[in-house]
Parts: sequence; C-alpha cells; structure tokens
Amino acid sequence: MVLVIVLANRGQAPQVQMVKVGREDLTASITSNGKVEPVAPVVARAQFATFVENVNAAEGQPVRRGQVVLTLAVADVRAQLSQARSALLAAQNDLRNARAGGNPDEVAQLNADLANARAAVASLERKQQALTALAAKQAATQEEVLQNQASLEQARTNLATVQQKKDEMARRAQLDTERAELHVKQVQDQVASLEAQVRSATVVAATDATLYSLPVHRGDYVQMGQILAEMADLRNVRVRAFVDEPDLGSLEERQEVQVTWDAMAGRSWVGQIVQVPKQVVPRGSRSVGEVLCSVDNAKLELLPNVNVEVRILVRERRGALVVPRAAVRYDNGKRYVFVVEGDKARKHEISVGAGSATKYEILAGLREGDQVVLPGDLELRDGMEVRAAETR
Repeated sequence: MVLVIVLANRGQAPQVQMVKVGREDLTASITSNGKVEPVAPVVARAQFATFVENVNAAEGQPVRRGQVVLTLAVADVRAQLSQARSALLAAQNDLRNARAGGNPDEVAQLNADLANARAAVASLERKQQALTALAAKQAATQEEVLQNQASLEQARTNLATVQQKKDEMARRAQLDTERAELHVKQVQDQVASLEAQVRSATVVAATDATLYSLPVHRGDYVQMGQILAEMADLRNVRVRAFVDEPDLGSLEERQEVQVTWDAMAGRSWVGQIVQVPKQVVPRGSRSVGEVLCSVDNAKLELLPNVNVEVRILVRERRGALVVPRAAVRYDNGKRYVFVVEGDKARKHEISVGAGSATKYEILAGLREGDQVVLPGDLELRDGMEVRAAETR
C-alpha cells in the first residue's frame, strides 16, 4: 500500500511517497555476470620455436584419446638431440675414468712405477742389513755399506716422489669426479629436455574431449610458449561468476544457480556453487568475489569463454518482513531508511537478511506497519516535518 504525503494547504510539508512495511514470501537471489570455463582444460603449448607441419583436426570437433591433433617440424631438435646423446656418452666415460682414479693408462703406469719403487726400496733395505752384518765381521767394506746406503736413500726419494704423484692423481680424480658428475647431470637434463620437445612436436588428445580452440594452421611459425590447441570435456563446465562485495556474505556452497546466455535466448542451465571466494578483487570499477559454479552442459551448448548472466538462489523466506530495495539507503557501511512517525521523517538504521531483485528481508530496525519513505527528488533529513495525505 503506497501513501502520498503532499504539501499542506499552507505549503509547508514537502511531497514524498512512502510504503507500508509488510510480510510476504521472499525468494532471495543475486544476479551477476560470469564467464564459462572448462573444468579441466588441456592446453598444448609450443615448447620450442618452429613451424606447424600438419594439422589433423578441426576446431570444435570431438577428439578421441590418443588422436593426433597436429604436428610440428622437429628436424632441428632431433639433430640437437643426437649431438646431446653423443655428448652424454663422452661425459659418462669421463665420469667412469674419474671414479677409477684417472685415465686408465696413466693410472696403470703410475701403479707400476709405485710397485717398482717399493720393490727397489725393499731390496736395498735387505741388502743394507746384510752388508751391515758383514761389515761387523770384516766381511764387507765400509765403502760398500755407504754406497748401498746412498742407493737406498735415492730409492726412498724415488718412492716418495711416485707416492706423491699417486696422491695428487687421487685428489685430482676426486675433483674430476665431482666435475664429471655435474657435467653428466647437465647433459642428461639437456637430453631429457630435447626428448620432451620431440615428444611435444606431436600434439595428441590426452582423453576424449572437444577441441574447442585451434588457433594455428599448417605452415604457421609458432614461438615457444604459444598456445597450439585447447581441449576439454565440455559436458561439465564451470561458470566463474563475478559477485559484488556487499552480496558475498549470503553465499554458500551448493546453492543453486541458473545461467542464461544472450546467444540462446529463452534457454537456461542449472548448476550449483562449488567454491565461494576467499578474497575480493578489483574488476573495472567494481570490487567482486569470483564464485565458481558447476553447470550441467550435457548438450555441449555453452562454449568456453562466453559471457553469461548468473542468478544465484540464495534462500527462500516464508512470511518475511520486507521493504523495497529502493527505500534502503547506504552510508559508511550501514543501511538505513526514513520512517514517517507522526508528522516527521525519522532515520532508522536497519539490518537486512535475504534479498530479491526488488526487496530486502528486514531483520532489525523496522516493525510491520511502519511507513517507509520511498526515494524522490527531495533530500530528506532526520526529523524533517511532513504531513500525511489520505491513502490512495
């Protein structure tokens, strides 16, 4: 019931409209825009710069698991792979040598020299003992003892020199081993990368899907990272709805959503919320939460990346105390209305619950029968004097 407050005969009271607060069933919903996304898209990207050699499928068609979609020219990469594999064999051979102590021929020669030096020292030591004993019995001269002693000292010096070379070779081998291990790892990584590039040159469908995007053609030159094809099972898609910040508090998982698309007027799709936002983000001049909704697309009518309208059914209230949305004002994070009390308009702060496209559920601040002022050209102030006219 709408009342009109008119100017009094003396022209003192301003003209405004008001509505009486009442109860009615309220279906609360939030309407916003959104974008369709595939749930688990498979995106094939070029892993190296090359030309498109063949295209074996068409955009929009279904593809089967293992089906070849397109191939890239890969001759240069195969040549690089062959060189890398040869380099890997050489690096692995260097690593084996390093772990064995060094070059096999050098190691063998040094081990032989060390054995000979040890044998020479041992022989001269035995001879020195014998000459010393004979000299004590006057059976050998002192000169023979001294000559053998000199030879023994030279042999020990030779042994120390050879042992030093052996130790140095071992230390060098340890460093060579570490360097060789690192080199082998680097070449292995290079081989693995090139092998992956060769495999990626043949783009195949990972599962039964719809090839919804194929932006390249035979003969095109593609850069590394460029999208070659996008595939997904489009029977189930999701909609990313952009809900304004003030409406986020009423969202819950599994709430029903209805999706419409201007390109198919009169058609709607049903789904539910699967993820409520954990943060708000700027979107143009709006501050929104991104709500993910699953949608049944069994007929494959909704296409990825199209813009849609989303209506979220928040809740239903029976006999709710309601007021028109137009009467509710917002300031500094608080909602309020103007209520006619006697001959004055009073500002009432209110708390709202569910909301439909045209009305709010009132949780606190108003009573049934209160007369709430509707918006008009007049700027109201708390306590402004008004005079009610007859109901019409």
